[in-house]
Amino acid sequence: MNDIVGEGTDEGVGMKVLVIGAGLGGLALAQGLQRDGVDVQVFERRSDRTVGLQGYGLHLNEAGCAALRECLPPAIWAEIDADAGYAGSTAGFYDHRLRPLTRVGNGRQGSRRSISRLGLRDRLLEGMPAQRVRWGKEFTHYEQMPTGQVRAHFADGTHADGDLLVGADASNSRVRRQYLPDIARQDTGVLTIAGRTPLTARATAGLPAEILDGTPNSIVPAGSGWMFVCAWRTGTPPPVEHSAPAADGSYVVWAYIAHHAALPPEVTQWTPAALRDLALSRMRSWAPALTTLVGACDITSVAPVTLRSMPELTAWPSSNVTLLGDAIHNMTPMAGVGANTALRDAAELRRALRDVTSGRRDPVAAVAAYETRMRAYANPAVAASRRNARNAGSSARLPRTAFRTLLRAADRAPPLKRAMFAS
Repeated sequence: MNDIVGEGTDEGVGMKVLVIGAGLGGLALAQGLQRDGVDVQVFERRSDRTVGLQGYGLHLNEAGCAALRECLPPAIWAEIDADAGYAGSTAGFYDHRLRPLTRVGNGRQGSRRSISRLGLRDRLLEGMPAQRVRWGKEFTHYEQMPTGQVRAHFADGTHADGDLLVGADASNSRVRRQYLPDIARQDTGVLTIAGRTPLTARATAGLPAEILDGTPNSIVPAGSGWMFVCAWRTGTPPPVEHSAPAADGSYVVWAYIAHHAALPPEVTQWTPAALRDLALSRMRSWAPALTTLVGACDITSVAPVTLRSMPELTAWPSSNVTLLGDAIHNMTPMAGVGANTALRDAAELRRALRDVTSGRRDPVAAVAAYETRMRAYANPAVAASRRNARNAGSSARLPRTAFRTLLRAADRAPPLKRAMFAS
């Protein structure tokens, strides 16, 4: 087998870091370590940068933006800043007839920016030598070496040795499965039927302007079901005037949310058209603008998504193997902070590893400090996303009615609203 670490890479500063996974968190970490002169290499199972990628957008909150600014060269951050669109600092709640319940601030998340996942990933690859990101390298397992290094093995028979192995290989992480086999994702019992609709005047007729300005919105009916709606624009829409929708590649992402028990068996095997029709059948009493939106969707985008979540993370003995992003704190999308938390991980781990390159700490102590900080902010985010998912999937009429009543009351009492949505 061949040791491929360092093949054509820049000279390091006494530490080699192997990153498994070229997702947003892994690439942000690699960018930061590269800036610090660390010998870092990323291994990605996909054959190249265009294969098997999700095209939906994401919101960058203040923590995510701060992490990118910290990890990236200023010129690349400036490009991301220019690419990103407006996503506001509020979230809206409406009943199923599109009557406003309340609109809330974004707490400590602050103002958000919207950006394409693909576009952000491409920016994160800028400025890295081609040999730093190795495509088509499917990680299988790692091995602790007598030298104190860790060896990553790949499906093609090659291996790589380094001082630190970072699992950034998403929610089904093979690194986590070997390193922390007792930590596994849990099924929340909630499923979404998600899709996107081109942002045209006809498809969005009758929707409130606030739903189309890039901010996230929840539709809360009196009974079962829930819907998430958010517009994603290719450009930056005016935050006040709310420009009219245009057929320019922008779209509205929507997700109908329900508990598995309230849906037909084997629904995850249904065709996209059948899934769309199922969502519409549950929305018969809803505002026509919402059924028009779902009915006008790009049918190829419709898919079922089972919401899974990590449990609360408790401490584990640190080593020269660690994890970041979905590999360790996978959460449901119902808090909207999964990608931002992964980016924060990258900045935190890079900061911890500076203590290694400066001689102030050994690698394991630095990793322990990172993991302690990571659990402190990741656990509340995971808990909030899991709680939100279960509330959205609940079919209990009394709690849902009470929640809607509380939202209306909060809209009239700012102190109550601040108490309800403090974060």
